[in-house]
Amino acid sequence: MELLSPDLIRTLLPALLGLPVAAALVLRMVRDSAAGATATWFAVGHLVLTLVVLAGSLLSIQSDPELSANINRGKGKEQDERVFAPQFVPGDPLPNAKPSYQTTWEVLPLGGDGPKVQGAQFFIGLDGLNVWLVLLTSLMTVPVVLVSRDTIREREGAFYSWLFLLQAATLGVFLSFDLLLFYVCFELTLVPLLFLIGGWGPGPNRREAARKLFLFTLAGGLITLVGVAGTVLFVYDRTGELTFSIPRLADLVQTNLKRSSGTGREIWLQTQTYLFLALAAGFAVKVPIVPLHSWLPGAYAEAPTGVTVMLSALLAKMGAFGLVRICLPLCPDATLAVGMPLVGTLAVVGIVYGAFCAYAQTDLRRLVAYSSVSHLGFCVLALMAASSIALSGGVLHMFNHGLSTGAMFLMVGMLTRRYGSAQIADYSGLWTRLPVFTFFLMVFCLSSVGLPGLNNFVSEVMMLLGVFDARSPYVSGPAYAAVAVLGVFLSAWYTMTMIRRALFGPVKEPPTAEPVTDLTGREKAALVPLAVLCLALGLLPQTVLQVMERDMVRLAQVADEARARTR
Repeated sequence: MELLSPDLIRTLLPALLGLPVAAALVLRMVRDSAAGATATWFAVGHLVLTLVVLAGSLLSIQSDPELSANINRGKGKEQDERVFAPQFVPGDPLPNAKPSYQTTWEVLPLGGDGPKVQGAQFFIGLDGLNVWLVLLTSLMTVPVVLVSRDTIREREGAFYSWLFLLQAATLGVFLSFDLLLFYVCFELTLVPLLFLIGGWGPGPNRREAARKLFLFTLAGGLITLVGVAGTVLFVYDRTGELTFSIPRLADLVQTNLKRSSGTGREIWLQTQTYLFLALAAGFAVKVPIVPLHSWLPGAYAEAPTGVTVMLSALLAKMGAFGLVRICLPLCPDATLAVGMPLVGTLAVVGIVYGAFCAYAQTDLRRLVAYSSVSHLGFCVLALMAASSIALSGGVLHMFNHGLSTGAMFLMVGMLTRRYGSAQIADYSGLWTRLPVFTFFLMVFCLSSVGLPGLNNFVSEVMMLLGVFDARSPYVSGPAYAAVAVLGVFLSAWYTMTMIRRALFGPVKEPPTAEPVTDLTGREKAALVPLAVLCLALGLLPQTVLQVMERDMVRLAQVADEARARTR
């Protein structure tokens, strides 16, 4: 039984992008005194809209076990063998909810004749790869707005306006199935970030941090633009079909790799290497992967709390998402031949390097920032392993990491607002002064280190198994998995050390002008849903994994075919 008709979901899907844009325009005209309340209503309204769309679409998105089995045996029908099968596409000419890779909403016509020349389109949809990241984006915006109401005291309307534009651009990345639309939204996130950090950051070096973030990400993005253009033009040169549709490009690449042989296949394989390196450059900066991470500590430390949460919980995921949405399907052989040895090795280095840097930090914000480098290195390594379980674990970890790390940044911001200091040495014995705060911090810290029963445990185990069984002809999966296990241990080491120093022992706290109180009702409202989700995903992960299964099987099949070509 359908909760919503496919046509209604198609109608509501553009509203997921349109509502944040409308919020940004309205908040520019709202008085600063009313901006926080207005932003809260928009954020909650967007979350409700997202939940309605997802409730009506999840049953259609999740896989049919028989279909997945056919794909695994190579017996699927042509439509079922597509690499990506987005559903509920606005402007889809098909009269039903079946997977499609076409829309009539063209935004940049190229003037070509016939179906083989297609311009850029407003091509958005839902599948198992993006559906949970769309929910994460809408969900995290609510606590970001709630916490910002306690910390942003000037030009509030402008702040929330830029915040909602950032949300719209982030959603555009996750929903896009057009390569040019994906890139435009990917780069558009830079503009709100520049103004949010440079204009409202609490630290003295906020403008330098914003400038460094902007320049690093822009440089990587320009290289990625070369990869985007190169991919489209190379496919056009080899197939005669000009398109920006990601599903269509992926299918053309797979079809020609299967059919070509000799010199033709060699050209495909060699060109993939250059395209992969160009495409991955911008994604590697956004994650960020060591050694392209030097913008991260300053940006995380200098940004307002809400913006830091957006950076860690959402924007870092765009880089990992780009690797699996763009690089793997469009450059499958290069992902194995270059991605796993190069990007995978840098990810392994990042796991250990980020952990040791986190342990060495004296500032809570920078500790959580470096922990993010370590955890996302784990995620990138799993995605480069490109087995079904590794891909499922990596995509699930994007959601899990967004919840736990985003929540930890929220709590560091709450502590800093009370005492004006993020220095670990300034605190001791906080559990006696702030017991509710201590409870929530313990929950999210234990989630971050992968305690069984909480969300990160499930995704970390899946990623470890996937990396161990990577079956890569270029690297040793067990060796990489062993280093990743070391990263899990180091994560517990620096996190538990921070907890011991700050929460237990004799009471020590910075002097304050006003009496310090425990969490307020607004702060509890921001944290309770995140804590509940951390527990629910730890106990019932299959609910999420079932929805992703169909698309993870497809992507794993692409990687398996690339492995077969190396023999």
